[in-house]
Amino acid sequence: MISLRRSIPAAVVRADERPRRSAIATIAALAIIVLPAMMACSEQSSAPKSSSSSTSDPVVARVNGMDIRESDLTMAEDDLGAELQQLPPDKRREQLISYVTDVMLAAQAAEARKLQDTDAFKQREAFLRRKLLMGLLLQDQARSGVKEEALRKVYDEQIKPMGAAEEVRARHILFRADPKDEKAQADAQARAQAALERIKKGDDFATVASELTEDPSGKENGGDLDYFTKDQMVPEFANIAFQMHPGQVSNPIRTNFGWHIIKLEDRRNRPVPEFDKVRPQIETFLVRRGQTELIGQLREKAKIERLDQKDAPAPAAKK
Repeated sequence: MISLRRSIPAAVVRADERPRRSAIATIAALAIIVLPAMMACSEQSSAPKSSSSSTSDPVVARVNGMDIRESDLTMAEDDLGAELQQLPPDKRREQLISYVTDVMLAAQAAEARKLQDTDAFKQREAFLRRKLLMGLLLQDQARSGVKEEALRKVYDEQIKPMGAAEEVRARHILFRADPKDEKAQADAQARAQAALERIKKGDDFATVASELTEDPSGKENGGDLDYFTKDQMVPEFANIAFQMHPGQVSNPIRTNFGWHIIKLEDRRNRPVPEFDKVRPQIETFLVRRGQTELIGQLREKAKIERLDQKDAPAPAAKK
């Protein structure tokens, strides 16, 4: 669809304060790390297990005497992500076992070559350890921030007021034209006027839209734009649409997209979404906000020195 909607934030809820960009970038890069429980890695899996853990986390295979447990498959599935989503459950499980088996075999071969003693391994190990600790911290922050009281507060303060906004539902027929090309503008206006004459003579608006509109999705749905608020559309379009009454068809109007004919279908006050239906979005919002604020607070308290810049202070001499 040729989007007439103005560029506005897509999220239903917004943070009360604009967090620091660095904190936002960190959280975005981690894609809201609400990690599954951090379970034993391959080396830990080879360690003796108590009877209770053996029951809750059973061994599913062994590779050269090293156990593969259900927890390993859980982490492997999180690691592979969307690659396995299209597989049926039985094939997905076999793929996970095969993947973990290959990881263990390669790890054993690497250890046999003493690669774990190299500087490259130790550097990467240290980085991954810090990254996992950060994930656990953000996971803990997510749990502490999503409380029923906080969910209800966001709903009452930011979601309920949305019901006061007026919406209209409209169809349109678009004839595209370059804003700088007067000849193209005149041609598009003429075609819009000809389409309007057909509608005045009794042709169905949706049928004419499907036949003539140059909005690709409009050909499939008869030009239906669904419900929108006034600030969601470009002003030239919205100002006309919100002056119309249901069933009315406009004269051709010009926007940066070209020339339009609008038919207003309905007017209403936007319904307030039920709490249970938007609860997941509010939870995600609170998790993002809490994690972003935490990273921002840690940055504010920290001493961060940039040593890769010409004006950066020299590191303190070692005593």
